[in-house]
Amino acid sequence: MRSPAIDLLRALTARGPLSRAHLAAACALRMADLERCLARLAGNGFVVVDGETVRLCGPFDFLDAERIAAGLRTRAAEIRVEVVDACPSTSSALMNEAPPRGTRLLLTEEQVAGRGRRGRRWLSCVGAGLALSLRRGFSRSARELAALPLVAGVATVRALRTLGTAEASLKWPNDLLVEGAKLGGILIETRAQGGQAIAVTGIGLNCRTTPALAARLGRRIAALEEFVPSLPSRNEVAARVASELLEAMDAFEAGGFAAFKDAWEAMHAYSGQRLRVRLADGRVVAGVADGLAEDGGLRLRTRSGVRAVKSGRVVSARIA
Repeated sequence: MRSPAIDLLRALTARGPLSRAHLAAACALRMADLERCLARLAGNGFVVVDGETVRLCGPFDFLDAERIAAGLRTRAAEIRVEVVDACPSTSSALMNEAPPRGTRLLLTEEQVAGRGRRGRRWLSCVGAGLALSLRRGFSRSARELAALPLVAGVATVRALRTLGTAEASLKWPNDLLVEGAKLGGILIETRAQGGQAIAVTGIGLNCRTTPALAARLGRRIAALEEFVPSLPSRNEVAARVASELLEAMDAFEAGGFAAFKDAWEAMHAYSGQRLRVRLADGRVVAGVADGLAEDGGLRLRTRSGVRAVKSGRVVSARIA
């Protein structure tokens, strides 16, 4: 799938500043489409439009499958890494691939139909973050795989902390936070295949500040560059996240969620706080966060006793 924005960035990288007309011709774009792409890229600080001339604000950090694979070091031989310019959803692409071809890591520069939990959209800006999915087989039951978002959360926070984001934390069940602002999200999808369960772990992560996206969402979002003064390339960030995911998935396959329960609780952004959780049926439960149940459910101390919530969304938190 083609990404006109990535085509523009490649043309400017290869040829330097170009006029609008030359840029449109180089990328085979109509002027109206060119203007829309330029507005998006300029709004997020990738290009400057000076009259008829377009130039890069600085070198663009293109994703590179070979560099990511090299960053996996000894794990590289067991996983196929692929980068595409654009796709509707990296997770959907891996889930729908038939037949599955072993462990795979797929990243895209532009995800045009990213998905969050319960059918929500995952919005992102081209080149400003990471959209990646890891597919792996498991012998564990579907009931046990329900805890995979928590396992992936622990692995991702571990990776982010090695980069210098000491404040990275987790919001049950699948959000990555820094100082209360959303830094990223996790989505797990599973299906049965050939006597085992295939799980695809999708992760969206904000690397660069994107004013246009924050304005569209109407709330503050966090980006790695705010908390890591010398943020490495997106390729290194992707390699670190993927490495931690591979290690975590191996440990989960061997020992189940028990190996991650304490680590997740230590990373919980709202530990001991009073939460309101909206359940799948629309009801709201309130209580004080009291760790996790053995299966990964969120434990709440309510007026009627301790309750473990297996599916829901935290809608508010305050000091108890």
